[in-house]
Amino acid sequence: MSCMTRLNRHADLVGRMADTLGVDLAEELQRGNFSPESWRATVLNCTACNNPEGCQTWLEAHRDGADETPGYCRNKTQLEALAGH
Repeated sequence: MSCMTRLNRHADLVGRMADTLGVDLAEELQRGNFSPESWRATVLNCTACNNPEGCQTWLEAHRDGADETPGYCRNKTQLEALAGH
């Protein structure tokens, strides 16, 4: 898998995880609650995950939303803080 393909895959997973928690990352960026640097760091942190397939499965099972990320999510603290949890 190329570097760009991997980054795009994990950017998608981060975006979907945020959506599942009810977080609009674009809105958070505009409000200054989430910086472009934080976005990049969050995606890079996700690329170090050993379970992206499990994340994909978890996201499919929680299409209607969730109150928290799975315990193995490397961005759990940051995403849940943005969600107000």
